[in-house]
Amino acid sequence: MVRQPGSAPTAAGLNSRDVILTAARALVGEKGYDGMAVSDLCAKSGLPASSIYYHFGNKLGVLAALLERTFEELHTLFPSPSAFDHLPPLERLEAWFSAACESLDERPDYLQLLVAIGVGPQKDAEAVQGTVRRIRDFAHASWVDALTPVFAPDGDEAGEKLVQELAVLGRALTDGLSVANSFDGISYGSQSASFVALVRGLARHRDVVA
Repeated sequence: MVRQPGSAPTAAGLNSRDVILTAARALVGEKGYDGMAVSDLCAKSGLPASSIYYHFGNKLGVLAALLERTFEELHTLFPSPSAFDHLPPLERLEAWFSAACESLDERPDYLQLLVAIGVGPQKDAEAVQGTVRRIRDFAHASWVDALTPVFAPDGDEAGEKLVQELAVLGRALTDGLSVANSFDGISYGSQSASFVALVRGLARHRDVVA
């Protein structure tokens, strides 16, 4: 079971590396990466600075490892559109997006972490860029997978171009909802029906699958 951010690292078998990463996730959420000091990590994790430097080398190494763990957890938590292949295209898209929103509502700190990193200077660090790019590409590919049967089932160029544009829009929607969730308490799930309705309207306008 994935531990909640900020929870005390008392679970049996939780090693010091995981304890530090759990503490780092909570601190980034509270203070931002720039506001998180190694002394904060020590206080939050209950471990000495030597343990942090041993596992990660420096504070940026902590962030890179935290992003990598976030990617692994997202991969486990986030549903695949292929799980709904038994449904017609539009119903498949709606079922996938609803399930994705439920997953993000369970762990809103995932995307909040990425947004927090995305506005800071550390986003340009090589150790961070690679993992952030993998997370973004994973999300984009999921949107493309979900939208292709609706708008480009036969692989036509115009349909594929629209799919790419809508995938960017869908990813931007979830990015924005991470901010709305943090500031206003708006859930991802509460917005899924509106977005799906827009897609359905676009599908009807283009006279594609029902």
